[in-house]
Amino acid sequence: MLSTRAPAKINLTLHILGRRADGYHDLESLVAFSGAGDTLTLSPASSLSLEIAGPTGAAAGAGDDNLVLKAARNLAERIKGLKLGAFRLDKRLPVAAGIGGGSSDAAAALRLLAHANGVDAQDPRLREAARDTGADVPVCLAGRARMMRGAGESLGPLLRLPLLPAVLINPGVPVETRPVFARLGLQPGQRVAGAAHPEIGSDATAAELLALLSRGRNDLEDPACLQAPVIVDVLAVLRAARGCKLARMSGSGATCFAIFGAPQAAATAARAIRRQHPEWWVKTAALR
Repeated sequence: MLSTRAPAKINLTLHILGRRADGYHDLESLVAFSGAGDTLTLSPASSLSLEIAGPTGAAAGAGDDNLVLKAARNLAERIKGLKLGAFRLDKRLPVAAGIGGGSSDAAAALRLLAHANGVDAQDPRLREAARDTGADVPVCLAGRARMMRGAGESLGPLLRLPLLPAVLINPGVPVETRPVFARLGLQPGQRVAGAAHPEIGSDATAAELLALLSRGRNDLEDPACLQAPVIVDVLAVLRAARGCKLARMSGSGATCFAIFGAPQAAATAARAIRRQHPEWWVKTAALR
């Protein structure tokens, strides 16, 4: 049996540059990953299957449209004789939450299948299968910080970021991605004027990186707040927390994050927020 983690994907920035002629939105996003997330295992079996357990497993959906199964089928189409098997997903990340839980699960499935079949991690067929599975799956393959551009298909080099102590909050309200993008009201071929994305390198200190991040934004934050107004409350709570350096929504919501100067400050803030809002999903994280 093989096992791997499927960490949460956090969009530290998300700039919408316009909408392409093919209908996809053109974006620039600095993506980082948490140390924790879902766990996916693969056991030998004669046919492909998926079992889902865990605290948020009921919301994940075990049907044929699950991204784990979709990724496996996409890879099998490209590699003749690919050995599949029985997947078991321990689902702990919230679903439809803007942190790429399903995409990270799919990327984990591709990594496990590659390992089980002796396929090199840099094999282009892995990236092709990831791209056909979902826009966020390619960036989740390595699970390391990097820039993501286009509709998710264009990836920058892996970045070595300083560790960022953070608190993640999801208020328990699923947010569909498509309606959030639709609220932008962009027509195919339309471009958006706005501040350029700051250049992010691998040698920035935590203070320098925070200064760069403060010049960025998440252009989906306002439309997501219209769709799920509780996001406004989550951001207000995070920004009011002692030691918060930056608070922002991830992806298309509703999960938000706050970066702190030290792990202890993040842990203290998380405990206080859990007491005030026991109905929220509140986790500390080390983003990198």
